[in-house]
Amino acid sequence: MSNGLRASLDFPALIPAPQGAVIADVHGAVAGINAEAARRLFRSGDVIVAHALFVAGRLKVQPARPLFDVMELFAFVRPAAPCVPSALGLARACGLLPPNRPEESAKALHDVANILLDELRAKPEGERMQICALASTLEKSGWRWASYVLENVGKPETALSPIAGFDAWRGLPQWEDEAAPDKPGSLPVDAVEARHRLAQLVGEAGEVRPEQEDYAEDATYAFGARERAGAPKIALIEAGTGTGKTLGYLAPASVWSEKNGPGLWLSTYTRNLQRQIVQELARLYPDPAERDEKAVVRKGRENYLCLLNYEEAAKRTALAPGQRTVALGLIARWVSATRDGDMSGAGFPAFLAGSIPLGEITDRRGECVYAACPHYRTCFIERVIRRSKNAPIVVANHALVISQAAGESASVDETTDQPPDRRVRYVFDEGHHLFDAADSGFAAFLSGVEMADLRRWIRGPEGRARTRMRGLEERLKDIIADDMPARESLEECMHASATLTSEGWLSRLHNAAPRGPGEVFLAAAYQHVKARSSNEDAFYSLEADTEPLGDELRDAARQLGIGLARLSRPLLSLAYRLRKQITEKAKELETWQRARIEAAARGLEKRAKIVVPEWIAMLSSLEHGDRREEFVDWFEIEREDGRDYDVGLWRHWIDPTIPLASEVLSLAHGALITSATLRDADGTEDHWQSAEVRTGAAHLPEPPKRASFGSPFNYAEQSRIFIIKDVNRRDADQVGSAYKELFLASGGGALGLFTAVRTLRAVEQRIATPLAESGINLYAQHVDRLDTGALVDLFRLEENACLLGTDALRDGVDVPGRSLRLVVFDKVPWPKPAILHKSRRARFGKSYDDLLTRLRLKQAFGRLIRSQHDKGVFVILEPATPSRLLSAFPPDAPVSRCGLAEAIAEIRGFLGPAA
Repeated sequence: MSNGLRASLDFPALIPAPQGAVIADVHGAVAGINAEAARRLFRSGDVIVAHALFVAGRLKVQPARPLFDVMELFAFVRPAAPCVPSALGLARACGLLPPNRPEESAKALHDVANILLDELRAKPEGERMQICALASTLEKSGWRWASYVLENVGKPETALSPIAGFDAWRGLPQWEDEAAPDKPGSLPVDAVEARHRLAQLVGEAGEVRPEQEDYAEDATYAFGARERAGAPKIALIEAGTGTGKTLGYLAPASVWSEKNGPGLWLSTYTRNLQRQIVQELARLYPDPAERDEKAVVRKGRENYLCLLNYEEAAKRTALAPGQRTVALGLIARWVSATRDGDMSGAGFPAFLAGSIPLGEITDRRGECVYAACPHYRTCFIERVIRRSKNAPIVVANHALVISQAAGESASVDETTDQPPDRRVRYVFDEGHHLFDAADSGFAAFLSGVEMADLRRWIRGPEGRARTRMRGLEERLKDIIADDMPARESLEECMHASATLTSEGWLSRLHNAAPRGPGEVFLAAAYQHVKARSSNEDAFYSLEADTEPLGDELRDAARQLGIGLARLSRPLLSLAYRLRKQITEKAKELETWQRARIEAAARGLEKRAKIVVPEWIAMLSSLEHGDRREEFVDWFEIEREDGRDYDVGLWRHWIDPTIPLASEVLSLAHGALITSATLRDADGTEDHWQSAEVRTGAAHLPEPPKRASFGSPFNYAEQSRIFIIKDVNRRDADQVGSAYKELFLASGGGALGLFTAVRTLRAVEQRIATPLAESGINLYAQHVDRLDTGALVDLFRLEENACLLGTDALRDGVDVPGRSLRLVVFDKVPWPKPAILHKSRRARFGKSYDDLLTRLRLKQAFGRLIRSQHDKGVFVILEPATPSRLLSAFPPDAPVSRCGLAEAIAEIRGFLGPAA
């Protein structure tokens, strides 16, 4: 390390601690300071921290000046390198001994900063010039690290442009079109091939387990030849934790892909499993270059950086001082290093989300201009779409698969992306989430946010709205300049879109001053929900049934329906004119021009044929009172932290696996649906009925193949389950005390799950300080200024940390080993008694509540034991937990109903001295 640099960086490093903070000076001297002194130091800006917004949240203070955030320096020096946003994460990323106490963490920040600054000297000359330009620009914007960076790379010798270093889009490699891929074949995979490939994947150093071999053999059914149209080969395979199902299905799947060509889609629900699959594929394709060619990760468009959005944000912001400019500069460094532009990937500096809304630099609402974009040939999204068309294996997620496979009937957005070939084979891992993914993918929303988005798509920004989004006129004016009918249709679209909500609609709604049919409808719906709600000032979202409907709301629905019909016609007419150009100008259109016109026409058709007619149908049902039995409609006021966010009419399928079966599964030739929790263990003999109902297999003409493999773990020895009888869960003090003592008994490594955000926050306030005083870090969803992924990363990294989250967090917590050894539910996770759930319970029967609850308990318990060496404890703080729910747990897992003190004593003894 450079002593000269250490001396020049003469500022204290600060780590939040109980009652205040710990600081370390440049010489390693450590001291504790109280909360007020910590806040003063933080506000001064003359302090070194790790993740400024997180620290600000812990100190309960807002940054007043730019400060030395080591996470920013890391993102600058090592762009696209993953790092958990903490002193511990930084130390590990830099190869230092992991700090275990706040004092060690504070000293580590100085060491990390000096390591990173020293690394700058070793950068190649070309990169140093880029770094010099960007650091010079950031220095003008007040970035505290800029002068130290320039000391190590040198200062510019000539004048620079105002956005020097921000223009990372220059020099990016261009994608090239390839010939259309071959159609997938139908050659089956036999058991011998699957077992041989499994042995290859496991390798000589590993051991193929008998149940893993049997799993791979059963999975081959999904890769057999389909015998009649609409009757895919479906395999439902439940495999307990520890079976080795990932390699179990990669074995036959990869063989099928090699024999039949592109057409294999591996789909997950969580990003963690996507990353895990790619890591496992390294066994098959050890060469990274070959792996990139053979296996492509696909996500929705909103996950990727839009270069045009980024360019315009950079040009608008580059000279302005402040964190927004710093964030864009750090993203410029990431752009220069990222391979795929995936902003949800491990290498993106997600901690910057607090400085700039990341939605500004992605494509979320159909604003892409495609071939008209100056960055089209370097576009990250277009690149990954083209790679996935020719890749033997595509690793995707359930939401994308559903939208892509339904594309032929629902029309994909205006993009070069197309649905997979109908002969595709799917593997749905985390298959227990297919129901929820279909529920979201096939739902419809007629709301203020949705209407305002459509209006912006048509008109572009209005008033003082700050967005790069271009309206139809801006996107199409050069295409239709000599087409008078098209220009007339465009003008009619612009006029008819006045029906929709516009910027500021929610404020006008609150002030009883709606403008136009869309806002009048929402105002009436808002009052309808308020009048029907039992608690109109509730912290959470409010909802109300559509019946009985008042005359004012009925008339507003009719008027909005009329306005939407007037909008649909010119949208369709304009699409027709664009398609006519493709045929009439076939001889003169360049390929990129044809693609651009085709994309624009598809976008218009989607809105004219799908979105707007769906809204009209929903309004017609309201006006005439003719409910369709397959749907449930309701009004809702969406709230975030007690503040209104959206208002509208919602429509969901009561059974979303009906469109899942018809639009996804029946079009494929085969699908493997697998999970550790496919079936409901309800005490009856037919455990598979729930799996078929929840996956769509029940709606297909041929029954699926069924197989089940239990976990190899000894739950009698490795687990304990406690139902606490003497804690009043309605008393926040008692609940908080129970969590504190349980977490202390386990020595950390605990996940606390809650069914209500308010309860979570109340418990966090009561236990954070006493846990910290015992050396246990507590992280909390909805409290800490970190995204969920970062919270889980911190929890995973620190063996003795604790994490609080809502019940839905359980699926994102993939934490093997001692870092997760205790799970505590504040109550039985019954489904919320919402209108949608009420309709489903009426359809599926009274046992539907129990089914969902058992599955949630089963999934949460499955997080605990991941290897033969793990031990785990599961606690429910509800004495009235019904015995019929306990079948969710393995039969040999010991269950005890006891008092809190007894449970604490047993936990200490069970988890051993390390706890």
